Amino acid sequence: MKFKNARTVVAVVAFAALAVCLIANVAAGTWCGFGADDIAVLCPVGALLSMVAAKTLIPRAVISIVVAVALVLLLGRLFCGWVCPVTLWRRVKEFFTPVKKLEERKAADAKVNQALAAEEIAALKAAPSGHACSACGACGAKRNAKFDSRHAVLGGAVLTTAVFGFPVFCLVCPVGLSFAAVALLVGLFGAGDLNWSLLFVPAMLIIELVFLRKWCGRFCPISAFMSLFSRFSRTGMPVIDNERCLETAKETACSRCATACTFDVNLRHPDLGELPLHDCARCGDCIDACPTNAISFRAVSGKPAPFADAFASLRGNGTAKERPASPALDDLEPEEA
Repeated sequence: MKFKNARTVVAVVAFAALAVCLIANVAAGTWCGFGADDIAVLCPVGALLSMVAAKTLIPRAVISIVVAVALVLLLGRLFCGWVCPVTLWRRVKEFFTPVKKLEERKAADAKVNQALAAEEIAALKAAPSGHACSACGACGAKRNAKFDSRHAVLGGAVLTTAVFGFPVFCLVCPVGLSFAAVALLVGLFGAGDLNWSLLFVPAMLIIELVFLRKWCGRFCPISAFMSLFSRFSRTGMPVIDNERCLETAKETACSRCATACTFDVNLRHPDLGELPLHDCARCGDCIDACPTNAISFRAVSGKPAPFADAFASLRGNGTAKERPASPALDDLEPEEA
């Protein structure tokens, strides 16, 4: 089973389990406030906004933030890739998107990433031996903008909460709206409760997940909060085997891992991705996409070496022309699940 399908199954099971508890009035809560009886863990952003709104420290909110930070340090943004309902809604949206449009989008992304990969390979060939191009940018290779709009949204959520005295973002959070939709449907079919929320909630979800296609990478303050701490996480990260990667072993522009990444992380060239490497959600899409199976999860990984170092080390063992012949790129398509 491909990682994308596995993630969908996990997200469906997690959402369905909490939805059933909500319908059956079992005190399990939702991802916005998950727990049982007196034990409850709030969404870290919701916990922060609750304290800002109350202008005081709330013990349960503080504990919730500590627990969330500990989980991020251990697992990075795993929640975003495997559990968040947005992952599920993305698959639903993908199912209803015309195949031709999906192929055109993938082709466009692939063309951009291959051009960037080819540019860095050319820059590395022209650079002095041992020159860490991906680290300093002196070669002129394109780099992503450093401004992260997610943190601006997180700051805006905190500011509006302080101004209005209640967590404004919680009204439009897609995680909360997903469970709110379940509660509204229960009220509609169970008690005939018809109100304007039945229009507002689906409308907000459509706006955030359809029109704001890059919600997770550009707008989500929960993602921004996790990003502050995921930079210190080194567990469960995907790692590239440079002996098998087409770019380092054959000096062939590929970047299929970057094209496939749902969260806009570029594993081969971290500086060229829309999000930094520490924002990896451990989704496994890059592993599925790699034509040479050069990517795998590692229990614990250190700081990745610059692309230039990997490139130079392989060149030291022989250039691509001197290395054993490899099959053509078109023959290296990953097997379908």
